[in-house]
Amino acid sequence: MSASPPIELQVDIERLTLKAPFRISGYTFTEVPVAVVTLRRGDKVGRGEAAGVYYLEDTPDRIVQTIEAQRSRIERGIDREQLLRLLPAGGARNAVDCALWDLEAREAGRPVWELAGLDHIAPRITTFTLSADDPPAVAQAAMALGQVRAIKMKLNGDLATDIERVRAVREARADVWLGVDANQGHTRQSLDKLLPVLVDARVQLLEQPLPRGQEAQLEGFDSPIPVAADESVQGLTDVAGLVGRFDVVNIKLDKCGGLTEALQIVNEARSAGLQVMVGNMVGTSLAMAPAFVVAQLCDYVDLDGPTFLAQDCRPSVRYDSGSIHCSENVWGGGRA
Repeated sequence: MSASPPIELQVDIERLTLKAPFRISGYTFTEVPVAVVTLRRGDKVGRGEAAGVYYLEDTPDRIVQTIEAQRSRIERGIDREQLLRLLPAGGARNAVDCALWDLEAREAGRPVWELAGLDHIAPRITTFTLSADDPPAVAQAAMALGQVRAIKMKLNGDLATDIERVRAVREARADVWLGVDANQGHTRQSLDKLLPVLVDARVQLLEQPLPRGQEAQLEGFDSPIPVAADESVQGLTDVAGLVGRFDVVNIKLDKCGGLTEALQIVNEARSAGLQVMVGNMVGTSLAMAPAFVVAQLCDYVDLDGPTFLAQDCRPSVRYDSGSIHCSENVWGGGRA
């Protein structure tokens, strides 16, 4: 394969302030730092953003270090297939991969979704996420979401409080699709007690109920609610091990290392008989836009990251009547 033309690399860290503290099982966030990669070749520019995987200590500082260690190789000219071999899955590869897609689209004069083989792109209904706050506060937050059509609520592993949270949100919002995300917070024993409550509340997706590494405990777990793997699936090689334990694969570009592998995971999951979800770490519209391409192929979409920010980037994705809209001028637009 001939070498790609040289590239000028820039990588920065930006700190995104949240509107309010956000709580999940074991963590409370007040700000989210992200790494932003800019690639220039001639008069064309491509950009990508990554937050990394916090529970694997894949921080923006480490992302920058990983990219800087390969600066000379990247700047000599690299394509997406070479990048898959150069960097491991994670935030560093995600930021560079998405910047390469964006750059390629602008050089080709075609949008990324066309380069990815899609026939068209359209708005998608997305979940809007509720922090694991006290039940009355969560119910109030659910009401404040207004005309959304899908809500995902965070649990924290406290069984009694989680039961109250679920019941409070369903009572407040009888009209919405409802999913729950335990973020590894429960045990098999507490999950057995929680499940009837979820069924009674018409919960339609149960995400990552048990800690990563304890997936085998889900073998034989008879759940009428689809169970999604998040922390239990990082990349393409993890998909095969989900069969018989999970029903849904939650793809996040920060985990798998970019849009290139994310599209491969979609195909692998479908071949294994699994449903597909796309999610996000909190980030700006620059991070949501590549995931929006994946969303076109998914059964479940969770791309509400910018709604938690005090300020999003511009141009930005748009949320309307519970759906996410992403035009080509946000990222990955190749047309003049």
